[in-house]
Amino acid sequence: MNDQLSLLFVMVETAGILAPIAFILFHILRQFLFIPVPLVCLTGGILFGSIFGSIFSIIGLMLSSILFYFLISRMPKTHAKLTKLKKRWFGEYRNLSVGQVAVLRLIPFIHYHLLNFCLIERNRSFHVYLKNSWLTNFPLAIFYTVFGEFISRFTPSMILLILFSLGILVFILREKVTIIKWKEFFKTA
Repeated sequence: MNDQLSLLFVMVETAGILAPIAFILFHILRQFLFIPVPLVCLTGGILFGSIFGSIFSIIGLMLSSILFYFLISRMPKTHAKLTKLKKRWFGEYRNLSVGQVAVLRLIPFIHYHLLNFCLIERNRSFHVYLKNSWLTNFPLAIFYTVFGEFISRFTPSMILLILFSLGILVFILREKVTIIKWKEFFKTA
C-alpha cells in the first residue's frame, strides 16, 4: 500500500500544474464513472494535502454542480427519476433546507445529484442555486479532505454514532412549515 501511495505522490510531483487540473476534471468525470464524492475528496487530501486538496475538491464539486444545473433540464428521463426518488425518500411536499442538504452531503451513501436536485427545486434561480451549492459543498470537501485519515481509523460503533448524530441534525434543521397548493390538496382521484 505504501508503494502505491509513493507512486501517486511521485506522479503528482512530476505532473506539476497538470495534476490539480486533472484532479478537478476527475471530479467532473466522477459522476459518469459512479465514484462516490467522499472517495475523491479523500484522495485529494492524500495527494495535495488538506488545504490544496480542499480547494481543488471545492472547485471540482462546484463545476460538477454547475454542469448538473444546466444538463438536468435537457434530460427529462433523469429529471423524472430524480423527482420520483425525491418523493420516495423525502415525501411529496417536503423541501429540504440548505442546512439539511449540507448535513446529508456528509453521509456517504446519499445520492449527490439528488441533493443537487433538491437545491434546484428549492429555488430555480441559478445565482441562488450557486450560492446554496457552495454552502453545501464546502463542508463536504473540508470534512472528507481534512479528516480523511481519521475516518479510516474509526470503529464501526463510532461510525454508527456519527451517522446517528447526522440524522438528528437533519431532523433539527428541517423546514418546519409545509405549503401545499389548494389544487394539490383537493385533487380529484
